[in-house]
Amino acid sequence: MPGEVERLGRFLALLLETNKTMNLTAIRDPRDAWQRHVLDSLSLMPVIEEASPDTPARVIDVGTGGGLPGVPLAVCNPDSPFTLLDSTAKKCAFLEHVARELDLPNVRVVCARAEQAGHDRGKKIDRGGESFREGAMRDSFDLVTARAVGRLATLLELTVPFARVGGLCALIKGRKADEELAEAKQAMHLLHAVHVGSLDTPTGRVVVFEKLRPTPKTYPRPAGEPKRKPLGVPGNKTTDR
Repeated sequence: MPGEVERLGRFLALLLETNKTMNLTAIRDPRDAWQRHVLDSLSLMPVIEEASPDTPARVIDVGTGGGLPGVPLAVCNPDSPFTLLDSTAKKCAFLEHVARELDLPNVRVVCARAEQAGHDRGKKIDRGGESFREGAMRDSFDLVTARAVGRLATLLELTVPFARVGGLCALIKGRKADEELAEAKQAMHLLHAVHVGSLDTPTGRVVVFEKLRPTPKTYPRPAGEPKRKPLGVPGNKTTDR
C-alpha cells in the first residue's frame, strides 16, 4: 500500500534512535536493520493470510520488545488488529510512541508478562439472556507471533494459550530450529499443539504450529517457570491436566 516503505523506514529510524538510550536491538547499521528486522518480520506475511483467509487476522506479538515482528506486520496489514505484548514499561512506552508517530490505529500495546496475560479470559458479560466474555486474551487470536525470546519448549507455553482453537503460532527462530523442535515434542503434546510447517528465511526459520484444542488451564505456569523448567525437557516432571 502507498506509504508502507516510508512508514517502515520511519519505524527503523525511531528504533535505532531510541536504541541509543534503551536496549532494543543489537543491530545498529540501518542496512542490516532492513534485512534482519523488516524483511525478517515480513516473512510472516503468508502465515497471516493462512491464519485467517476470509477476515482480517487478529494477531498478538508476544515479547515484542522493540516491536518486532509486530510493527512491520501492522504497517503492512492495516485491517488486522495487532496486540503488542511486552513486560517492560519503557519498551511499551516506546511502542505507544511508535503507534502514534506512524498513525497505526490497528495497534494496541499491552504491558504484562505472557504468563499472566495468557490466563486473561476477559470480562464476563450477561446480555439478552446470554453470557459471553469481552476483551479476552486467552484463546482469542488467529495468529500468535514471537521472535528470539526463548527455546521452543519454553516459547510454546508462552504463546499457544493466546491462540484460538485452530489458530496458528508462528515463531521466528535461528538455525537450531530443528534441534529445538525435537526437544519440544512433549511440550506440543501437553499444550495440544502440532507442528504444521517451517519456512526458511535469509536469517533463520519460521516454525509454525496449530492449536488443536483448548490449552489446559494449568498453562502457562507462573512467571519464570516456563523458562526455568521447560515443558517436557528431561529433568522436569510435567503431566497433562
